[in-house]
Amino acid sequence: MSLAKLIAPSPTSTPSGGRRSGGRQEIPEDLLREASLRLGILALLFAALWIIGTVTGHLAGALSANNVPWAVFDTTDGIAVVMVLVSLALFAYTRRSRREPKTILDIGLGYLILSSLALGILWHVGDVPKEYQLTTQISWVGALLLMFAAIVPTPPLKMLAVGVVAASMNPIAMLIARAQGHWDFGPPIGALLMHYPDFILVGAAVLISHVVTRLGQQVTKAREMGSYQLGELLGRGGMGEVYKAKHRMLARPAAIKLIRPEMLGAADEETARLAITRFRREAEAAANLRSEHTVELYDFGVTADNTLYLVMEYLDGMDLETLVQQKGPLSPGRVTYILRQVCDSLDEAHSYGLVHRDIKPANIHVGRVGRKHDFVKVMDFGLVKAVTDVAPQEALATIPGQMAIGTPAYMSPEMALGETVDARTDIYALGCVAYFLLTGELVFGGDKAINLIAKHLQAEPVPPSQRTTQSIPPALDRLIIKALAKDPNDRPQSAKEFSDALSWVPTEAWGEKQASEWWKGHRGATADAVRGLDLTFARV
Repeated sequence: MSLAKLIAPSPTSTPSGGRRSGGRQEIPEDLLREASLRLGILALLFAALWIIGTVTGHLAGALSANNVPWAVFDTTDGIAVVMVLVSLALFAYTRRSRREPKTILDIGLGYLILSSLALGILWHVGDVPKEYQLTTQISWVGALLLMFAAIVPTPPLKMLAVGVVAASMNPIAMLIARAQGHWDFGPPIGALLMHYPDFILVGAAVLISHVVTRLGQQVTKAREMGSYQLGELLGRGGMGEVYKAKHRMLARPAAIKLIRPEMLGAADEETARLAITRFRREAEAAANLRSEHTVELYDFGVTADNTLYLVMEYLDGMDLETLVQQKGPLSPGRVTYILRQVCDSLDEAHSYGLVHRDIKPANIHVGRVGRKHDFVKVMDFGLVKAVTDVAPQEALATIPGQMAIGTPAYMSPEMALGETVDARTDIYALGCVAYFLLTGELVFGGDKAINLIAKHLQAEPVPPSQRTTQSIPPALDRLIIKALAKDPNDRPQSAKEFSDALSWVPTEAWGEKQASEWWKGHRGATADAVRGLDLTFARV
C-alpha cells in the first residue's frame, strides 16, 4: 500500500468542521481541567488576600488616632477565617478531586457567590456613621466577576445568572444592615443605586465568558479528526500528540495519535521521511493484524490541514512498565500468564513475516477488556518491518534526538549490530521483559545507551532468581536465560515455542479469577489508557 493511498482522506474521514446535527460544541476536557487548576490557584490567592486584608486592617486600627486594640476580634474576623478555610478547601479540592472538571468549575461559581456575600457583609453589616452618604462605586465583587469570567470557562447565560446573584450580594447586605438598625440609608432603592456599576460589570463578565467559550469551541473544532472528536491531551512529544477521543455518532472512546504538519515542516527532510514511514508502518501493521492481543486500529487518514492521524482503541489499565514501577515485581504465575498473551500477538505478526523490533514493558498494555482482566494488548508497531525488507543500513535508522531505533535496554545483539533480524529478535526482547517483570530490574544496567548495547553484545546475564527475593521456578529461570542467548539459534525459535515452554513451567495459579480480584483491589492504580500507546511520539 502506498503512502498516498494510506493517508488519502475518505468520505468518512473528512473533518466536518463542527458537531453534527447542530449540537453545541463543548470546550475540550483537558482545557476544562486546566481551568479547574487555575480556579484552585485563584482560591489560594483569595485566601492570602483575606489573611493580608485582616492583618493590615488590625494594624491600621492600632496605628490610627482611635488606637483600636490589636487583639480585639469581631464578626468581620470570623468572616475572614471562614473564607480562608473555604478558599483553602477549594484549592485542595481542585487538586485531589476525581470529579469532572465541569463539576469543579460549577462549584467555583458557588464559591464566587459565597465570596461576594462575605464581602458584602464585611463592608455593609455593622454600625455605620450617621453622616455616611451613599456613593456610587465599583466594589470588590465587580472585580471578582471579571476575574472569574476570564479564568473559569462558563457559558454566557450561566455567567449572567451567577453574575446577577453575585452582584446582588452588596445590596442584600445593605438591606440586612438596614433591617438590623445599623444603617438607615433611606429608601431601599438606594442599595441598588449605590452598586449599579457592579451590575454593569456583569455585562462585561458575560462578554468575557462569551469570548472564552468561543475560543474553547474553536479549539474543539480544530481538534476534529474524521468521525472523531478530540478530547483530553494524553501525551505530547517532539513529533506529535496523543489525545483521548470519542466517535461523534457511536460515542465510542478511542485514542488518536497524530503528527502535526508543522512538526514535519520544521524538521529536515530525512526526519520527516522517517516519521511518516513509522506512521505508515504502524497503520499497515495494526490494520492487518487480527490477534485479540494486538491493539486495534479503528481509522487512519489525513485532515484538511495535512495532519496525519491514527485512531486506535482506548485501553483501560496501564503499561507493564508503570505496573512494575507502581506495584513492584510480579509473581511468576502472573508473568507467565501475561507473556503467553504477548506471544499470541507476536506469533501472528511473525507468521506474516513482521518483526515488532521494539518489544518492551512500556509497549505492552495490561488491563480490562470487556469482562476479562490482565488482558494484554501489544502496542506501537511503528518500528515493525517485514523480514525481507530489513536492510542492515536501515536497522539502526534514527530520528534526530533519539538513540537507535528500538530501546537499548531491550535490544538484541543482532539488532544492535545492524544485522538482518527475524522473529528471534522479538524473543530476546521478550526475555528482557520477563526479567524486568520478575525482578523489577533491567537485565543490564547502565547510564548510557552505548554501555547498555555493549553489555547486550558481550556480557552474560545473571539469572533472574539471583536478582530478587521471590521464588522463581528453575524452569522459568532457565527459559528466560535461554531467550537471552547471544546467538539467535540458541533461543526459542518462535513465539509459539516460547509460549509452549511457558505453559510447562510450574507456577502458582493465576488466571481470570486472580486477575479480576487484583484489579478490583487496585482501581486507583490505573493510569490514563494511552500511556503506552506511543508510542514514541508522546515520549520524545
